Amino acid sequence: MLENTIAAVGPLDEAAMTAARQLQARLTKPAGSLGALEELSVRLAGLAGSCPPPVPDRAAVAIFAGDHGVHAQRVSPWPQEVTGQMVGNFLAGGAVVNAFARQAGASVTVIDVGVAAPLPVADVDRPDGAGALHGAPEPVVPRLVNAPVRRGTRDMTVTAAMTRQEARAAVEVGIGVAGDLVDAGAGILLTGDMGIANTTPAAALIAAFTGADAAEVTGRGTGVDDPTYQHKIEVVRAALRRHDPDPADPLGVLAAVGGLEHAALAGFVLGAAARRVPVLLDGVIAVSAALAAAAFAPDSVAAMVAGHRSAEPGATVALRQLGLTPLIDLGLRLGEGTGALLALPVVTGAVRVLHEVATFDSAGVAEK
Repeated sequence: MLENTIAAVGPLDEAAMTAARQLQARLTKPAGSLGALEELSVRLAGLAGSCPPPVPDRAAVAIFAGDHGVHAQRVSPWPQEVTGQMVGNFLAGGAVVNAFARQAGASVTVIDVGVAAPLPVADVDRPDGAGALHGAPEPVVPRLVNAPVRRGTRDMTVTAAMTRQEARAAVEVGIGVAGDLVDAGAGILLTGDMGIANTTPAAALIAAFTGADAAEVTGRGTGVDDPTYQHKIEVVRAALRRHDPDPADPLGVLAAVGGLEHAALAGFVLGAAARRVPVLLDGVIAVSAALAAAAFAPDSVAAMVAGHRSAEPGATVALRQLGLTPLIDLGLRLGEGTGALLALPVVTGAVRVLHEVATFDSAGVAEK
């Protein structure tokens, strides 16, 4: 599955992009007056291979959840049980991501790819949220997909977080979820995540793929104090020293210092790119996974839209490496998919301009 998905990821369609730029130039507005939205609309036309591209009005959030062996190094003040408890909160509709998803009309799918505590068995096999995606007035109830590769990773400061086989399995979970959501009608995919201590492997992944120092990419996560923050940096350094991951081997990097949800998100991004559907990235967990996706298939970056700039410093480093400019910057660091959901109307608006704004000729407006 992984190799076939990578092979299906291709470059942007230059003819569609040229058509989109020409259309932008004829619309009733000064050239360039919509700033970054104009180039975003052009890129989405290139991704879809058509001008204008489809309006991304059927949004699906996938929240990948997993636990981390590095939690034993006391990098987070929160107990590991919170991961499973928050999954329950997502399914009950009580988290911030649920509030934002309801506002945006997006479906929510929660995927257990490696939560330490067993979760209830899902009552459906397909994570589609099809009711909302096919035009129901309200999003369907959040759904749970049970796809655990293992019950949490190993401690990356002691041994590899996963075997290569486990990392591959997690990547392929993400690819499968992306495909199911697109098959159910999703026109845009949004990344979500949940995992206590998951900003520690995110920092290690970003350092491994960018060459940045651990201190530059490690943040405070859920809000650790100064001593814990310094300790967290040293934990990231220790893991990188132990494994010396090779950025040219993304599966090896994920296995050594990644998390199950990071690997699944990398697959989710690849799956979206292979299906020529935009994927709206959330915060530091998502962009660390996006680095892995880009290492697997450089053209996958064409499908990525940076929803926001996380307050976690590693996110800025990763976005710079990917060449992506975030749409909003509100100092968010919650994760879950919240920043991506807030950015969703910006993406939709960029495409609607190409569909709905009159040209100078059609409107009878004089040009300069």
